[in-house]
This record gives sequence, structure tokens and C-alpha cells, in this order.
Amino acid sequence: MTKETTVAGIPQMGYGTWNRSADEAHQGVIWALEAGCRHIDTAQGYGNEQDVARGIKDAGVARNEIFITTKPDNYGPGAVMPSVRESLEKLRVDQVDLLLLHWPSPHNKYPLADYLGQFAEVFDAGLARKIGVSNFTKALIDESIRLLGSRTITTNQVECHVYMQNRPIIDYCQKLGIAVTAYSPLARGAVVGDAVLEEIGKARGATSDQIALAFLIAKGHVVIPSSSKRGRIMQNFEARKITLTPAEIKRIEGLEKGMRLVNGDWCPVWDA
Repeated sequence: MTKETTVAGIPQMGYGTWNRSADEAHQGVIWALEAGCRHIDTAQGYGNEQDVARGIKDAGVARNEIFITTKPDNYGPGAVMPSVRESLEKLRVDQVDLLLLHWPSPHNKYPLADYLGQFAEVFDAGLARKIGVSNFTKALIDESIRLLGSRTITTNQVECHVYMQNRPIIDYCQKLGIAVTAYSPLARGAVVGDAVLEEIGKARGATSDQIALAFLIAKGHVVIPSSSKRGRIMQNFEARKITLTPAEIKRIEGLEKGMRLVNGDWCPVWDA
């Protein structure tokens, strides 16, 4: 692995592939790796694991230098192991670096104990170096810790950006020593042109996007911005070099407005 800051063993700056088409995922991974990024985040539900694999191959970066995260979506009885093996086949790897449960089972269709038990079997079989969860609430985190026993929850991947800093679950995870991975860290582009972020960035020759990412990095979160544009991918990765002052961090904290972007009927009841 290249020398980059890590959080719980995860490279802090990653490249996310949510909502990226086959060609975008393939090319975006190449550009991200060219920029120096060594953490690629995908999921079975994104439908682009095979394209991520093509990007890694075409970029020519050795497998042992890249941290790969994916997430199974099939939680039915006996379905988790085959689902993960399918992802590994598409990614052309024998093991991923981080495997996350993508969501709590929508509408509680399957019991947590059942699919988490299967998830533990995947980990015990050596198909993932680290495991974690995504979009889990405090109660689900507590139950998962109990069910997983000695197995460690490395991270909880949740929506987090300057307009929705998600303090209830983030504070809880940090208290438990669970790292936070921030998805939609640029609020799906809403941070572009923000007056406060623009002002803070001006003296550094940085963009509002970069300051938004630097804020989350300063908070100790893993961040996985996504883009289909080469220049933006390069620009996002450069944000890791920005160090904000305590006063600037305080100003950005004031941008909180509870702007949750992900809140469908498949979601759990979020912590207030």
C-alpha cells in the first residue's frame, strides 16, 4: 500500500462508485488510481463490481496496493455466502479488504441474527480481511456487537456531509471505537459554491468541495467522494492535503441543517 493516512486500517480518502455506470466506474477507477487513491468502494447493488475490476486491471496497480470495499445485498437464508462469492468473482479477487452489510434488511424482512450470522461465516472463511456495516443505527450496532462476539465492526458507513453531520450515530460509533465512513460527503454536489466553504478555501486556492472533504477528514472520518470527471477526481483527492484551523472547523460545523439525502421506505428509523 502507498503511504496514505488510514483510519482503522482503511485508507482515509477513497473513491466511491455509487451511481456510476459501467464505463464511468471503469474509467473513474483508473483516474482515481492514477491520482494516487488506493481505496475503491463498490457494492453488489451498484452493478459495477466487474467494471471496478476492469479499471484496476487496466490501471496496472498491484492488487496488494489497493484496498477494496464491497457490500452484499442478498440476505436470505443461505444467500450471503454465495452472494459474496459472486462479488469476489466479479472483482477478480479471492478476498476483499473490507466487506460491509449494505443495509439493515429492508422492512425487517430477514432477522438480523440470521443474516449477521451468515456474514460472520463469510469472515471466518477468510473472504474478507475486515468487516463492518452501513446505515446501521445505535440499536442495530449494539445488537450486531453482541451477535458478532469477538469479531470487530471496523466501520459504519453512513451519510455524512457538512449539511447533515449525523452526530447521533457518529458520536455513538466513535464512543465505541468504530470508525465512520462518510458517503455522499459532498451532499451530491450541493456544497459547490457554498459561501462559507468558498471563503475558507479562497486563501488556500481550494474549492468549496475540497474544504467540505477536508472538514470530514479533520473529523477523522473515511471519505469516499465519487465523480465521473477526471479533473474532479484529482481535485477531490488533493483535499487530503488541506489542514483546517479549529476556528474554520467551528464555522463549518455551523452549516449543519439536517439535510438528509437518503431516507426511503427501505431505511431503518434513523437516530434522532
